[in-house]
Amino acid sequence: MKRKDQSLITSRTVQVVLARLAKVCSVSRTVESFWKLKKFVPQFDTRCFNALLRSLCQEKCMSSARNVYRNLKRDFKPDLQTFIILLSGWKSSEEAEEFFSEMRDHNVDPDVVSYNCLVDDNCKGRQVDKAFEVVKEMRERDKDPDVITYTSLIGGLGLVGQPDKEKKVLTEMREYGCYPDVAAYNAAIRNFCIANRIGDAFKLVDEMAKQGLDPNATTYNVFLRSFHLANDLKRAWSLYQKMKENGCLPNTQSCMFLIRLTTRHETAEMALELWNDVVENGFGSYTLVSDVLFDLLCDLGMLKEVETCFLQMMEMGHKPSNVSFKRIKVLMKLADKGEAIQK
Repeated sequence: MKRKDQSLITSRTVQVVLARLAKVCSVSRTVESFWKLKKFVPQFDTRCFNALLRSLCQEKCMSSARNVYRNLKRDFKPDLQTFIILLSGWKSSEEAEEFFSEMRDHNVDPDVVSYNCLVDDNCKGRQVDKAFEVVKEMRERDKDPDVITYTSLIGGLGLVGQPDKEKKVLTEMREYGCYPDVAAYNAAIRNFCIANRIGDAFKLVDEMAKQGLDPNATTYNVFLRSFHLANDLKRAWSLYQKMKENGCLPNTQSCMFLIRLTTRHETAEMALELWNDVVENGFGSYTLVSDVLFDLLCDLGMLKEVETCFLQMMEMGHKPSNVSFKRIKVLMKLADKGEAIQK
């Protein structure tokens, strides 16, 4: 690229190269490689510096990325993107606020995205009052909070055991012209489910429908998790039927909650219905679901059904785990099913 046209090498090129290096190299080796790229890039500037920091952050080396920032910030002029990259994932809200102050020291005006990072850090640190203060500051600085801001607040209220306050947040959103999306409602529903207030959670689902929003697999998973913990197969299965009626395909997590419940209650009929739905509609993980299903069927001595499900799986291009296969084989040997083993 350098020989043909050096202008082809941009900060995006640096990002691609460093992202690969960061996966297999140490932080120091990645930084060393970063400096070697300087002779190839016509404009080795803050954008390249940001590419290095993003590569490290993508590999979950947040603390290392911040150390690199502190060591190299004199060589580059940090911009808004630099701080946005580094703002997520602080261990404490105090550290995040300190870093946010540094942002202003560099005369960088925070935008909604950077404010959202600070709100999220405060909420995850259970400093919800501070998070609301940040939102107040956003409005004072004409940075309108968006749906991500409010979703973080709702999540924070759940962490501190105050799900009732989220209703006020949902109302406030609409008053400011920011309408809740499915993710915001899911966060609110999760809080009520964690507090074991399933009725209030279902009321929010009804409210979603009135707003023209359809529940997704994540919405249903919140309920299924609660039913799984309560060992309530009846309500879980009823909800699964409702999912199918609404045309919402379960994901792997949904399937695992359901298949484990059917196994606990030894209801092979329900387990096989779920399996047939998985095969017919292609949702969930065949291997994970089949592991639990085969355990149930083997425990109940239903080897004919095991063989049918096994062959269905193979026809779909999937194979069971080695553990499941070995168990099936042992049981078939004990049942003297040589032909089935051969098949």
